[in-house]
Amino acid sequence: MKLRDAIKLIEEDGWIMVAVKGSHRLQKKKREEMYRYLIVIEKANKNYCAYCPDLPGCVATGKTREETAQNIHTAVEMHIQGLLEDNLPVPKNVTMAEYIAVFE
Repeated sequence: MKLRDAIKLIEEDGWIMVAVKGSHRLQKKKREEMYRYLIVIEKANKNYCAYCPDLPGCVATGKTREETAQNIHTAVEMHIQGLLEDNLPVPKNVTMAEYIAVFE
């Protein structure tokens, strides 16, 4: 078996190569966690804006509702990645939404 074949098998088992000063080592990949957050998309004058109530400061805009939804998705991913890289806690999803009907 060639070295690259062995490395491929090891990576398929969930291990990754980590550079260490002057060497390399293997470590088991952390299980990726899924986060679910409510986002709010609002119509503005000539565009749309979106925010995530559980992630203060996480906002996005776009020309269309679809573009705005994609932009806030990217913003939430980047926000969470930044928190993880800085070893900060990722806020829990606590916001809920519901529609109500009101008659005149």
